[in-house]
Amino acid sequence: MEIETAHGLARVALDEVDDPSFLLALTHGSNGGVDAADLLAVREVALGLGGAVARVLQPFRAAGRRAPGPAVKQDEAWLEIIKVLRDRCGAVPLVQGGRSNGARVACRTARAAGAAGVIALAFPLHPPRTPERSRADELRSAGVEVLVVNGDRDPFGVPDPADAAEVVVLAGERHDLTKDPAAVGAAVEPWLRRWSGAVRQGRAALAQECTG
Repeated sequence: MEIETAHGLARVALDEVDDPSFLLALTHGSNGGVDAADLLAVREVALGLGGAVARVLQPFRAAGRRAPGPAVKQDEAWLEIIKVLRDRCGAVPLVQGGRSNGARVACRTARAAGAAGVIALAFPLHPPRTPERSRADELRSAGVEVLVVNGDRDPFGVPDPADAAEVVVLAGERHDLTKDPAAVGAAVEPWLRRWSGAVRQGRAALAQECTG
């Protein structure tokens, strides 16, 4: 599907399911796309748990640009996209995430989007070789619990465990997280299961109340 925003056209690969447990919205890095190996691994896990999954190609990438431009415009466009997706998928928990620059967007907008949680893949803690320029404040200010999955060889650094609800560090992985995508999915599975389980329990309780 295509979504027109104030900052350009976004393209969304949407996997819809009947009666979804949650909506997972994922996006890419600054020079990537929605078919990155780690994003696809997370998608498969979410679908297996009964979630609907939207992989969002942001307007700057849909227009062929590599640089995302000002963060405020990127975040505004993201929130417009999320509104359309939430209207389409109904009143289910929203989990948003992405890899690298997309993880930053997900953290910065989590509170405004009403997200239940954030998945930050390959969060770029700092530019390579400049650790003094930390972006840890984006993790700390998300306003919701954040799961970080990074490789131990990532030149952008690895967030401190104190900066997120959980930080999973995968041995031998670099920034692209392509060595073992299944390990990325395994790291995310317990995190997503909490929303799947909570929604199913709530529905079961409601059904029992209605029939009791």
